[in-house]
Amino acid sequence: MSAVPQQFLANQKATVDHFLAFQEAVFNGFEQLVDLNLKVARASLDEAVQKTHEALEVKDVQEAVNFTTGLVQPGTDKFAAYGKHVYDIISGLQSNLSKLSEEQFAQAQRQLDETIEQLAKNAPTGSEGAVALMKSSLATATSAFESASKVARQASNAAESNFAAAANATLKAASDAAEATKSAAAPRARRAPAAEA
Repeated sequence: MSAVPQQFLANQKATVDHFLAFQEAVFNGFEQLVDLNLKVARASLDEAVQKTHEALEVKDVQEAVNFTTGLVQPGTDKFAAYGKHVYDIISGLQSNLSKLSEEQFAQAQRQLDETIEQLAKNAPTGSEGAVALMKSSLATATSAFESASKVARQASNAAESNFAAAANATLKAASDAAEATKSAAAPRARRAPAAEA
């Protein structure tokens, strides 16, 4: 059997392997998101039951104010943590897919190099210029891909740091709002019993 069909079969097998790796990475990311959502749903249900029991045990205005104020902060913290988990899953998936794409591109480049070398060996005399043009074109395309990959990685890193800064700012704002709500509610709760007397 000649080298070309063997090489073709090897290339096809590598392509299928890369496709399966992509598929597995996407499925793993989806599985992580489903698992996270199931955990969040379970925790939310458990917390709702607990808070319902606590609400039924509230006896006066001060306890009611403290109870409602205590509902705000954990919710915002949990929402921010959920967003961070989702971001981490998506970011990990993007990183895996990016790595697989780069591997696929490197493999395709090697295959193209090998094909050009085969053509150069079998090319008629005087076609050295055409072979050199193909090699130059391949080098230019490779350079462009590497530059685009570098820019994409930089953009991804910038987005990640911006997300972290936004998440921290959101958590701080939520904490400040919860504290302000507590502070504003405390004087009203103290005045309410006096009004009843």
